[in-house]
Amino acid sequence: MVFSIGFKAKGHENLLGTHRNTLEFTKDTNLTKRGDCIIGVDSDFSLEELKKLKGKIKIDISVSDIHGKLISDELTAEINEEFNDPHELVVRKTEFKDKRTFAINASKAAKDIKRELIEKLKDPQTIIKIQIEKTD
Repeated sequence: MVFSIGFKAKGHENLLGTHRNTLEFTKDTNLTKRGDCIIGVDSDFSLEELKKLKGKIKIDISVSDIHGKLISDELTAEINEEFNDPHELVVRKTEFKDKRTFAINASKAAKDIKRELIEKLKDPQTIIKIQIEKTD
């Protein structure tokens, strides 16, 4: 049983982080301003690893600034056992499920993430660390 899984993603100059119901990490390397829920590109998550998680989770999103100061935010959600997308990982505040939906009933969406963190995520050089822990 896996209790914690981590992966990395990168920032992007077109990142907005303004969607009110979802946030997303994608393996795509390009991002248009229409993708206002995407908060990380070029993600290296493993579908097989993520599918091992069940129940309630905590997701920690963090970056280090040029001085080594950690900027982070966290949210809670519930795993969608129907998640089956090797390319996109979507977390939703609602209960809507499809194969791209990794988790539902999230405590935060893209617009709720700390603005200081979102500003760092707009830099293509930023490496984002995502840690997911089982909480129940």
